[in-house]
Amino acid sequence: MLTIKVLGSGCANCKRVEQIAHKAIEQLAVEAEVIKVTDYNKIMEYNILSTPGLVVNEKVVCSGRIPTPAEVTTWITNALS
Repeated sequence: MLTIKVLGSGCANCKRVEQIAHKAIEQLAVEAEVIKVTDYNKIMEYNILSTPGLVVNEKVVCSGRIPTPAEVTTWITNALS
C-alpha cells in the first residue's frame, strides 16, 4: 500500500493538492493512505522550502506548487513499480 503525504498548513493550495492525490488514487484504483501533515516541525523534516508539498512513499516529489493530475498519476505509478 502506498503512503502519500500532503505537507502544508491546510491552505487552499494544500487542499487542492490533496484533492488531486485522491482523484489520482481513485482513477488508478490503487490502495493508498493519504496523510495530511500540518505540523511545521514534521514538514521541515522533509527539507522543503515552501508548501504545499507532496510525498509518495517517503520521497518528496513536489514542493512549492500545485502539481497537475497527470504528474501525480505518474508519480504514483512510478512508486508502484
